[in-house]
Amino acid sequence: MSLTLDTYRLLGRSGLRVSPLALGAATFGTEWGWGTDQDESRKLFDLYVGRGGNFIDTASTYTNGTSETLLGEFTRDNRESLVLATKYSTLRRPGDPNSWGNHRKTMFASVETSLRRLDTDYIDLLYLHVWDFLTPVDEILRAMDDLVRQGKVLYVGVSNIPAWQVSRMQAIADLRGWSPLVALQIEHNLVERTGERDLIPMAREMGLGVIPYSPLGGGVLTGRYNRDDLVESNARTEDGTRKSFNYDLGKLTEHNLAIADVVKEVAKELGHTPAQVGLAWTLQSPGVTAPIIGARTLTQLEDNLGALDITFTDSQLARLDEASAIDLGSPHEVLASEVIRNATRADQKIEART
Repeated sequence: MSLTLDTYRLLGRSGLRVSPLALGAATFGTEWGWGTDQDESRKLFDLYVGRGGNFIDTASTYTNGTSETLLGEFTRDNRESLVLATKYSTLRRPGDPNSWGNHRKTMFASVETSLRRLDTDYIDLLYLHVWDFLTPVDEILRAMDDLVRQGKVLYVGVSNIPAWQVSRMQAIADLRGWSPLVALQIEHNLVERTGERDLIPMAREMGLGVIPYSPLGGGVLTGRYNRDDLVESNARTEDGTRKSFNYDLGKLTEHNLAIADVVKEVAKELGHTPAQVGLAWTLQSPGVTAPIIGARTLTQLEDNLGALDITFTDSQLARLDEASAIDLGSPHEVLASEVIRNATRADQKIEART
């Protein structure tokens, strides 16, 4: 059964309704060398919203602030109908030690800057962008709660953070009556499934909706790369573009290209593009609320939205899962083993709560 952008989903343990695909605005602005100008960004925004999309993702430092500024212009006439998510934590002023991190000072300063750029009185969803390993969690949670009580932020979430810290933060928030975390943003796709070890099960247990970024593995799952790109000199023929960026991130590997080959096979069977198949797999993953799509052209966005129409057969899902399977590691592999099963429940049949 196909979905639509206006088939809304609840975000985590909140009552907030969001589209099943979020529009990523990291491409809004050309400051990073591979984004879109104002006119093209506006077309992407209008297409997404025109189809019923309401969930838009940005950050205080995306394209050096241009992303938020453009969204402030684009959302002027329909702000209340949209769910705007932004983030704080990354460096805003080189040389200033308090212009980055997770602490109260940078959180409040970043939020005030985002409010001005977005030309709005409130942010629907504020993420901690990157864990800094320095700030006490009670400082973060209390500052977030203060912003919610002031009405400047409605909901809070986290991104790029260890699972044990998230569960600890959620427990503290619950015990102290502070605003709970409702969203977890992580990379999750067919070439990056390690979130299935702890992050995604934790999010499902603790009431956080999973919002995957880079659902196409930085473009690897679109089928645009081949074995020649595994050679550094070839990957850097377009230095400064997404290809060299992916090479530096270690995404261009034989293993990942083998996964992309299976994606292409399934796409051919379904009559869809590899990008649609890769995105649809993440969209339909347990625990996922809304993958973030980061198109740079109308053609790319139209193609991405086609993922909503895909229904996999059990065989196709099994092939994709097998090609991209990961080692769950300790203690998960041991707990799932036949040895432990025999040592605990033996042949007893017990149904778990769903």
